[in-house]
Amino acid sequence: MTKVRSTTVLAIVHNGEVAIGADGQATMGNYVAKSNVRKIRKLLDGKIVTGFAGSTADAFTLLERFEEKLNAYKGNMKRASIELAKDWRMDRYLRRLEAMMVVTDGEEALIISGTGDVLEPDNGVAAIGSGAMYAQSAALALKKHATHLTAEEMVREGLTIAADTCIYTNHNLVIENVKPSEN
Repeated sequence: MTKVRSTTVLAIVHNGEVAIGADGQATMGNYVAKSNVRKIRKLLDGKIVTGFAGSTADAFTLLERFEEKLNAYKGNMKRASIELAKDWRMDRYLRRLEAMMVVTDGEEALIISGTGDVLEPDNGVAAIGSGAMYAQSAALALKKHATHLTAEEMVREGLTIAADTCIYTNHNLVIENVKPSEN
């Protein structure tokens, strides 16, 4: 799997709700280049929400390709994800891209990687980036012991814990609640 540093993206499916969020830090080497980057993007008029980690230019290339796949497969997120992962793995140009994505349609969350993986994570917690393990661990504990919290509150707390722990993650958070599509 591509080693992706310099951000944390977390999506949680909990009690019929889905939220996705990311920090805003961009680093270049060992210094902070920008602290308020928006790493969450809405596609198909907000029906699909994505978060990305890794090289920004690579991530935008993948976002464009993913949106093309979504349009080709009439908004079917899972099918579009699989087709993107196949292209990403087999295409000589795309294979060199260093980024990962979390995508959600308001019902489920998937992780898409450049190794051809499309993962539907256990327990409804999807995390990528340098602070992923911190955010994921916090989210799993919250889902188990703080079930009264909303998905958005869990994402906020998981990202806050990652930002407190991971030097490549900051506290400038963008969090989106994602509603299931009516289609």
